[in-house]
Parts: sequence; C-alpha cells; structure tokens
Amino acid sequence: MRVVTEFPFAVREIENVWVPLPGGERMAARVWLPEGVESNPVPAILKYIPYRKRDFTRAGDDVMFRYFAGHGYACLRVDMRGSGDSEGLIQDEYSQQELDDGKVAIAWIARQPWCSGTVGMIGLSWSGFNALQIAALRPPALKAIVTCCSTDDRYADDMHMMGGCRLNDDLDWGTSFFNHVHRPPDPEVLGPNWHQVWRRRLDNGFFPPALWLQHQRRDAFWKHASVCENFDAIQCAVFAVGGWTDGYSNAIPRLLANLKVPRLGLIGPWAHNYGHVGNPGPAIGFLQECVRWWDQWLKGRDTGIMNEPMLRAYMQEGVPPKALYPVCPGRWVGEAAWPSARIKQRALHLNNPGTLDGKPRREARLDHKSLQTVGLAAGEWCSYGTGGSGPQFPGDQRADDGGSLVFQTEPLTKTVEILGAAEVHLDLAVDRPLAFVAVRLNDVYPDGSVARATYGVLNLTHRDGHEHPTPLVPGKRYAIRVRLNDIAYAFKVGHRIRVAVSTTFWPMIWPSPEPVTLSLFTGASRLVLPVRPAARADARIAFKPAEAGLPMAKTQLANPSFAYSCTRDPATGRVEIAAHEDQGRWRITDTGVELAHRVAERFVITDDDPLACATEITKISEMKKGDWDVRIKATSRLRATRDTWLLTGEIKAFDRGAEVFAKSYDCPIKRDLV
Repeated sequence: MRVVTEFPFAVREIENVWVPLPGGERMAARVWLPEGVESNPVPAILKYIPYRKRDFTRAGDDVMFRYFAGHGYACLRVDMRGSGDSEGLIQDEYSQQELDDGKVAIAWIARQPWCSGTVGMIGLSWSGFNALQIAALRPPALKAIVTCCSTDDRYADDMHMMGGCRLNDDLDWGTSFFNHVHRPPDPEVLGPNWHQVWRRRLDNGFFPPALWLQHQRRDAFWKHASVCENFDAIQCAVFAVGGWTDGYSNAIPRLLANLKVPRLGLIGPWAHNYGHVGNPGPAIGFLQECVRWWDQWLKGRDTGIMNEPMLRAYMQEGVPPKALYPVCPGRWVGEAAWPSARIKQRALHLNNPGTLDGKPRREARLDHKSLQTVGLAAGEWCSYGTGGSGPQFPGDQRADDGGSLVFQTEPLTKTVEILGAAEVHLDLAVDRPLAFVAVRLNDVYPDGSVARATYGVLNLTHRDGHEHPTPLVPGKRYAIRVRLNDIAYAFKVGHRIRVAVSTTFWPMIWPSPEPVTLSLFTGASRLVLPVRPAARADARIAFKPAEAGLPMAKTQLANPSFAYSCTRDPATGRVEIAAHEDQGRWRITDTGVELAHRVAERFVITDDDPLACATEITKISEMKKGDWDVRIKATSRLRATRDTWLLTGEIKAFDRGAEVFAKSYDCPIKRDLV
C-alpha cells in the first residue's frame, strides 16, 4: 500500500472537540480539516463507533481520514455516548439512543462553519451497521454512505445466529463488547473527573451475551435496526462493500436487489477489513473509489463511478484449501444490474451412491449420524485474515467430508463459475425433535484436496421461518431448503463439485441437545447453482493500486505472539481447542498512551456428547500513560443442558495494579428450540 503525503489540500488535525447532546452530555470527536475551510466550507464525512477514537481505532482512522481530508473533506471520528472519551452510558449495540445521537451529530456537523451542510457516513462492522441504520432515519444532511462489512438483518446475518443456529462468535464478540463497556475515558481528554465517569460505567455496565441469548428467534429485539424491515426508508445513495472471507457479504446482494436509491456493490476476496488493507489480497485503491463516490454525491461532480457495474465482485479461481493465505487467485467481474438476468439456475441432483447428476435417479434412503467434532476445518465465521489465534479461513475439508454425507460430480470438462447464492433442497427426516443441518459446497482438486467454496446451516425447527419455530416430528419426512452464503467461485476443469451434509458443525455452531440421525432421501434432493457466463466487459474492470494517508506513528514495546492447539483424547473422544493471542504492547507517539491486548479461548466437546460442549473466552485490555494505568479483564463461559443455557461472566477492573471493581454474572436461560 502506497503512503500518500502530498494532497490537493493540507490537513489540520484536532485531537478533540465536543458534540453536545440533548440533556447536557457530550460526545467526543477527533477532527481532520482541509486548510481553507473557514472561507470555503466543504462536505463532511462521519465515522461513528464506540471503539475509542484516541487509541483503539486510531491507526485505521489516521490512514483513512488524512486521505479524505487531503482531498477536500472535513472528517470526524465520533465516540458514541458512553464509550471512549464520550460522556454518558452505552445501552447496547444499535440502541435507539445510539441512532438518535447519530442524527444529532449529523445535524451538529452540518451547522459548523467549516461544513457545506452536506454529510456522508463511512464505517466497517459496527460503524457500517449504523451508517445503514441512521440512513433509514433520513437525517436531512446525510446524502450518501459507504457501508463496509455490515448487514441489513441483525438476526439472520450477524455474529449471533446463523440459519437459526447459535454461533460461537456470539460469545467471542460478546466478550469483546463486555470489555469495551467497562473501559475508562482518557484523563487528558476528560480531565480530573475521568475517574468519576469510569466509575459510572463500571457501576452501570452489563453482560451483553446474556442480553442477546434471551432472544433466540427473530423477534422485535432483532427487527429493531434491521433495515431489511423497510428498505424504502433509506433515501440516500449507498455504496455497500465487503469480502468473501468476511461474515457479512450476504447483505450486499440483498441491498442491491431491494434498495431503490442510487447504489453500488463491491465484494473482494477480503476478510473483515477495508479494501485498501485487503487481507487476503489483492488489495485495491479503495480510498480512491471512496473519493470518487464522495465527489459524486457530496460535491455534485460526475466522476463516472455510477457508470461502473452495479455489482463488482472478485471471481475466486483456484482458492487454496488452506486455513490462511496471503493472496486469492482470481479476477474481477461485473453485473450491470442485480439480480442479474444473465445468471441461470442449474440443478444437480443428489443421487445414490454419492453422485451429483443432471437428472434424478431412483430414490434411496441414506442414514447418517455425524460426530460432534465435524466442522474442525470450518475456520472462523468472521475472519480477519491476519493469522491471529488460529485457523481463520476454511482449511482442507477432507476430514470433515469423511464425517458427512457426500455427493459429487464427475471431473468437470468445462469450468463452472457461480455468482450469487446456491441452494440445496433436501428431502429428509430426523430422529429427534431438535436438529440442524450444515451444508457445504466444496471444490475437489485432482490431487484429492478439498476447498470449501461456500456453506449454509439451518436449524430445522426454523424450516418455515425464524419467527415461529416448531419442533420436528421424529421420523416425519420434510422438504427443506438451505440457502448457502453468496459467493463468486470458479470450479475448474478437472475438478469435482461436491456437496457435504452433516448434522454438526463445531466449533462454529453450537450443537443440538442430542445426537441426531439424519435420513436423507436421494433423487428428490438437489443442488441449485447460480451459473454465470463470462462477459467481455469483465476485462474492463480495474482498480488503482492501494493508497492511504500517513499511518499512525508508534513504538513497539513488546512483540505479538500467538499459540493454537487442537488436541484429541483417543480414549474418550474429547477434543479441546486452545487459542492464545497476545497483540503485544505499543506506545502511540502522538498521545504517549501505551496499549496492550490479550485473548484466551478454549472450546471443548466429545465425539458423541453434545452436552459436553463448553466455551470459555477471556479478553484483557490495558491502557497506560504515567499515573494512568488501567486494566480490564472480561471472561465469558457457556455450557448447556438439554433445556438450559448455562452462561456465566466476570468483569474485573484494575487501577495501577489494584482491583477496583469486580462483578460476576450467572445467567441460566431456557433453550428455545436451539
């Protein structure tokens, strides 16, 4: 990535300004201003998030907002109420308070003498979510957003639930948020009353995993702030961006299909990061694309960006069957409209014995019971592409395929490229009232190695929808449909297309209460692929090399370290995953603040006992400068009986080495058909 230091505008940075809220509390903002705005006001770009502008997101903010400000935009990075250096208390992710405060911030920005009155929002993950959510509230000054790695549906496509199944990422992210809720402000910003503000946060903190686990079906809790409830509420231009190895790429095709405003979609091979970072590569000139977008919609210049295909996507070709790789082979393709009339549905039938064919054969019944440990090669639901504390991308699928029902084609004589969401229609019965299926679409290489192209899971009690699940009748035959994650993928000549079906997918998905025997009826079961023909126009899709502003200056005080192990006791079938990530220690040059962050994770199960499943996650954050020396330790643990979740948590806060706060949570919660 090329670092740019010379821009059309010189940039002035302001470490902190206050955004007033109704009632007297204030939100803290960091500001980047192009020189000359006093006499020539410019549009503004807002990023609004609780992740601490002064330290936690500083590195990413610097490279992005120095770049945008250098191209003539006022940029603001605002800490949400109750987070970072802002006053007040945070309530939950995407609360009505958060969204209302965002509207207040936009109106305040539009009134500033350096602002032309026009505002855009940008964000990744949380800030990508609330860019969509605040857009749906239609603040008059908000004219365009760039939403990255976000979702329109908080139930179906966030890191809490997938297909009505519980994701272990819920506890992972929940522990991170648990830690964030209890972090203090910086004394240099808040002044002498920083400790009072911190104490209020500690005394009024909460345990996020317990709040979320009380809502196991798609109820009003999840419908709130899910913009899919009313796409028409969004009236500004939307640029939706993501990556195929991220957990949130499904929202982009849905937004393109359902919004009626000017819109573009961009999906790279990336994990949970921006396109100019691009892990895995190739990275692109994403910030240049954003400037084209902002100039079009905030400055009224015709930059040609709306002449690009509505959807630009990276067609993955020959993806390595490895848990981490730096660059994904492939090329860029484009569709002028989405859904695309060019894409045709092709059915392949699951036949006995284990074949995928263009025509159904005589029906056969195949019985299968998966080991609880099927899924070890799944990687992370939401990967970051950095290595971290263990395998992040899906690895070689052969071991998991060995514990699944498998159907595959003959070696391909022509390349098959898909773009969109494949579906698998299964004719099945199970022997328990609660069960789920995991379906993987795999690419079998000529040497026998297996890469996962995409996958989907479905809690079978949610077969008719996520709002009103009903138990299964053991032995009854059901026709169900599993929609797999959207993908762009090329199955090459000589490769085989494989479908693998299992009743477990650990540690990504929490297991059903009892082992399940699946009876799958072949012939009627089928795979439906969204096959995309090549287009000459694809060759014209190109991006400039990645650029960014000057990065944050820091001193590395201790190097990061990572450890990961997966052990099996052959006598008991017990499997334990242990992961440790120490992100090291560093000092930010501009502020002098020292930071450190450590994570420990443990996942346990046995081959034949889903009730042996247990997860424990601890996250420790440290912030230090002179006498300011604080540490937050958050721990979450989850086990389950057949009927009850056994969720516990513990938060501890330390000031200069002494424990100043501790609170434990013991939260038994009824399992609701999960």
